[in-house]
Amino acid sequence: MAVDDRYSMSADKYLAKHNILVYLEDSVAQLLEHKEENSKVNAVKFLSDYFSSVRDGNHTMFREYTFIHSTPHNRASFVRLFWKCYRQIGKKGDLLSIQEYHSLLGLICPDFPFDIVKKTAKIVLIDDALDCLISFTDFVYAFQTQLYFEEFVEKCSGIYQSLLQSFRSPREPVVVPTSGLKEDSGIHLNNHQPTDDVDSMQFFRAIYPICDKIQFSSPPISSLKEILFHIPRISFYGFMIAIAKSESINSSIGRLPPKIELLEGGDTELTSSISKNESPSRSNPPSRIGTALVRPTVHLPPRSKSAHGTSSTSNTKLSRKKPAVVSSSSETDSSTESSDSI
Repeated sequence: MAVDDRYSMSADKYLAKHNILVYLEDSVAQLLEHKEENSKVNAVKFLSDYFSSVRDGNHTMFREYTFIHSTPHNRASFVRLFWKCYRQIGKKGDLLSIQEYHSLLGLICPDFPFDIVKKTAKIVLIDDALDCLISFTDFVYAFQTQLYFEEFVEKCSGIYQSLLQSFRSPREPVVVPTSGLKEDSGIHLNNHQPTDDVDSMQFFRAIYPICDKIQFSSPPISSLKEILFHIPRISFYGFMIAIAKSESINSSIGRLPPKIELLEGGDTELTSSISKNESPSRSNPPSRIGTALVRPTVHLPPRSKSAHGTSSTSNTKLSRKKPAVVSSSSETDSSTESSDSI
């Protein structure tokens, strides 16, 4: 957000745009909850850690779905959290069902609704094969589209259905029951299926007015023009897939890397954030504010194996035993020498 735009807003509009009151109320509620558990909690440090975690986007782990869904920043941060925790699935090339993706989401948000996962699968699978398996790369970008633009997607769906019905109505054949009509001709008329798409320019003109609403997030107008201005007709799920694959829309959200970089890099960023979150929590009890909540057991890298098929951990344990044996034998020899000298 530009500095000029920030100062040109009124105070009420700025608070509403960035959902400041949501975070103020949640921070006070979290502080009071922890005050009951530990009366020695440093309120200033607690609030500082809370808003640092909100700024860094590390505040949604293990939080309830209502909190995740409450602001666009929370939604985008949760999408990034999901990607960081489970990117190893994409590196291995595993294909998962929607039930398995819902289980993974339930590990970082216990009450995450299955309906959101199902709608995400419809974007990838075009609403007709929900029992098929989905790659991690396809799922995470479609999941970002469904969760971050949820209200926009719902309104676009309603507009699309209205346009589709208006296009279908004049072309629908009217069957007048008469004794002279054969049954087979009636069946032929009823099987008439119009195309399941709409005019792209008319669809754009219909959704354009809802793009500047402050109540929910919407893709940039320039990105929508790139999608709709270059094809004559489009289906609804074709429109959703185009949004999910758009690099400009992904860049405007600013949480997931480009598709070519999605599976690159290690988990150092996640583990470093975990170590940062553990260090201040030693003085305070673990909380649900985000940074103090990150648990290192959610995502563990694969254990490296030696040439003999044993893990590096077991080798470490064996190497620790050797000095103990040597030290004990050396002590025995030294005690023997001392007794001989006496």
